[in-house]
Amino acid sequence: MITVAIITRRLKEGKTYEDFRKAWYHTVGFGTPSRLCTVMNAADPREIIVIGFVETELEQLLSGLEIDVRERLEHSLDDVIEPEIGRKFGILIAEDDFSAAGSLEYKPPAIAGTMTDLESVSRDAGEIEKMITQASAERDRARETNRDRMKS
Repeated sequence: MITVAIITRRLKEGKTYEDFRKAWYHTVGFGTPSRLCTVMNAADPREIIVIGFVETELEQLLSGLEIDVRERLEHSLDDVIEPEIGRKFGILIAEDDFSAAGSLEYKPPAIAGTMTDLESVSRDAGEIEKMITQASAERDRARETNRDRMKS
């Protein structure tokens, strides 16, 4: 299964993509095929969009989310980005190549030539949502604890 994350952040005034990259860059890998693509919005260069593709089994997903939570706690982006963050998560269900010139024939959803089991995807989506919610709650609790310590 390939999960997809689309995270949208806005740079604070005066901050650059390089500032963002230095703060955001992971120091620990996920231990599974993971490709993250960073996009600068052409209409708003302060908007940075990260699209992540992580190939994992459902059972491994939570440990990957926990790594990401630790990375964000250890390498805060608070000095670089605005507080509002857009987050979308999903499961890759089809890869389509529309490169050829001329007409194309319809093909059912598939990834790397393997037909997509849409029933499994629907079932797994609910589990993924639970894991993301759990990881997000843990991250928020840890951030709040860190803030409380800093105030003391």
